[in-house]
Amino acid sequence: MTSGSAHTKYNSVVKALLAAGAEVDARENYAGTSGFSFHGRTTSPDGADPTVKNSRGHTPQMYSKSNDINIAIDAAMKQFNLKKQAKDREERQRYPLDQRLREKIVGQEQAIRTVSAAIRRKENGWHDEDHPLVFLFLGSSGIGKTELAKQIAAYLHKGDSNSRTFIRFDMSEFQEKHEVAKFIGAPPGYVGHESGGQLTKALKECSNAVVLFDETEKAHPDVLTALLQVFDEGRLTDGQGNTVDCKNAIFIMTSNVGSQVIAEYAQSLRSTPGDGDNEIEVSRDFKEKVMRPMLRKHFLRDEFLGRINEMVYFLPFSTSELTELVLRNLNVWKEKAKSRHSISLSWDREVIDLIVDGYDVYYGARSITYEVILPFFLFFFFFMRHSCTCHPSALDERKSASSSGEQKACSPDEQPVPPRIVLEVTSEKGKTQIFDLHKTTAELWA
Repeated sequence: MTSGSAHTKYNSVVKALLAAGAEVDARENYAGTSGFSFHGRTTSPDGADPTVKNSRGHTPQMYSKSNDINIAIDAAMKQFNLKKQAKDREERQRYPLDQRLREKIVGQEQAIRTVSAAIRRKENGWHDEDHPLVFLFLGSSGIGKTELAKQIAAYLHKGDSNSRTFIRFDMSEFQEKHEVAKFIGAPPGYVGHESGGQLTKALKECSNAVVLFDETEKAHPDVLTALLQVFDEGRLTDGQGNTVDCKNAIFIMTSNVGSQVIAEYAQSLRSTPGDGDNEIEVSRDFKEKVMRPMLRKHFLRDEFLGRINEMVYFLPFSTSELTELVLRNLNVWKEKAKSRHSISLSWDREVIDLIVDGYDVYYGARSITYEVILPFFLFFFFFMRHSCTCHPSALDERKSASSSGEQKACSPDEQPVPPRIVLEVTSEKGKTQIFDLHKTTAELWA
């Protein structure tokens, strides 16, 4: 076996096989087979994946002309898949989906529970196998809908949330009737017929992918009709007449329909004394009497809504969740500042509270990211000082005046000065400067 590899000048293969304990004279045991085939026969019992495709998309079986070898590879593929499924089940029992999602997603406990339970039912055979699993994620922008979909794909595909296992469509690109052809392919005789559709091609590549349809409410009704076929029958026929099986895929739609109503509902629940940071849940009455009529009015077809397995509600963040989001943002930029520019970054707790106050319930985590990036990193961009120490703190002139005993009376027309962030920068030589970031960034934007 190793001599065959040496003969074909695959030196790296020779080294790998010898390091793994391959026999130098194993060739005679595989007389009459191609080099590729006896590599496969020898490595399969040791856990090699016979289903792996090369750069041309070919599996080992496609290179073999021997019936015996094909039978051996078939058996190896079945055995490998059984072992892989058993290993995956064992790992998922040790590290459940909901546990992994909580490590990656801030808040949204009800959404995580709902999604995890539905996927667990599917994996355990308590889901109609003739239909794919379909979710509708509802809520404002920037509160974790897309990120949750990505993390589901990463978990189900062993950390591989690439473009093959996680397929994302921006449905605002499918607002016209003729754009259905982009989705499933043009019919015979039309331009683009040979190229096929974006969705059908993606599902051919990975039939058990996680497919995200972002902002579904923006799609043309004919596109939703095409989706209904997918959800209802678990398969999709493209413009060339080819049928793609997608029963094992997971389809996730996001929508901003009713997002303002959901946000106001959540805010009203959190305004109850003592419930500000407690977990809140969307009631059945709200779902049935408020949201369902809105969704029916928008999507028009009851059968479309009927094919959705779970409608998942994403709620605005609580104060404690916002604090965690700010800390995550700051820590990400702290690592970047240190690794890229040798800048040491630290901060006071009051800075976090001040940034949390800038949260916009209708823009979600994006407003937090903006509040973090604007005061700190716009400043860094213009006044970068390598190898320095930066310490932002909150300046509240009202508290400063009170602590010093000064009492400044404000005229009726004068607005009190709000707290703001100041940045203390210490150079390598120990020279310290203090910048008022509110004034500095305002000047930069002017």
